Amino acid sequence: MSFVEYSEIIQEGDVVIIFLGHESMMPIKVQSGAQTQTRYGVIRHSSDLIGQRFGSKVTCSKGGWVYVLHPTPELWTVNLPHRTQILYTTDIANITLMLELKPGSVVCESGTGSGSLSHAILRTIAPTGHLHTVEFHAQRAEKAIEEFKEHKVSHLVTVRNQDVCKDGFSITGVADAVFLDIPSPWEAITHAKSAMKRKGGRLCSFSPCIEQVQRTCEALLDHGFEEICTLEVLLRVHDVRTVTLPLPDFGPEEGSADSTQMASDLSQEEVSNTGNTSVICKTATPPREMAGHTGYLTFATKPRD
Repeated sequence: MSFVEYSEIIQEGDVVIIFLGHESMMPIKVQSGAQTQTRYGVIRHSSDLIGQRFGSKVTCSKGGWVYVLHPTPELWTVNLPHRTQILYTTDIANITLMLELKPGSVVCESGTGSGSLSHAILRTIAPTGHLHTVEFHAQRAEKAIEEFKEHKVSHLVTVRNQDVCKDGFSITGVADAVFLDIPSPWEAITHAKSAMKRKGGRLCSFSPCIEQVQRTCEALLDHGFEEICTLEVLLRVHDVRTVTLPLPDFGPEEGSADSTQMASDLSQEEVSNTGNTSVICKTATPPREMAGHTGYLTFATKPRD
């Protein structure tokens, strides 16, 4: 099992996602002889998981059942242990697009945090790219190294425990893109520019406050970056439903071909029991509530030296 390559069969040591419902999932590490408790009963790793295909429906000891899913960056984002605030798929998708990441890209990231974005980057740049990620907090850096090894992506990533604002990324002239998610991104712009290739590249900074954005944009301009823009991603999921709408009765129109054709086109379901004509159609309504502000994404391009 690897987060960047799909496997068919569950093996000992794999990380799998136990799907109990759309709002209830949990990651577990498969170990011979181990058991996992769920509200539907016990899952026995040796008999219920090892040797089974990913996506299998597993019956628990109480008779209930769960699905065993192959891990993906998207599933990991909603199931990972939170060591910090994380980025979610809506922002991650835009970051991947706007940084122009592709297989073979070299990316610098700070800070690593809980690894939500890191896993998405690794899948995008595999199999020949590399991620250089910097984490200021020592314990978080150590935990990230453990997770990358467990998820079999450690060959694609280098984790460094240092202050990116003072020590930079410890590489020069190799990065295609740089991502910053730190309290003072403007203090790391010099190091970010140094890490990027001479032919140029893309930079993204994530900041929750507009004052951080202002100072970062000033620093980007001072260092010669171009195409600077800031955006905020707000997701509105509309509800699609079926509604019945009444059609007004304007009276008969003798000799009207259009009215005759309309009457013939209406199905039996579109005529109510009262005899009034109505039409059944699909419509979309906006949500009454939606997730609000997460942060501002500032993008810029380093021109060719």
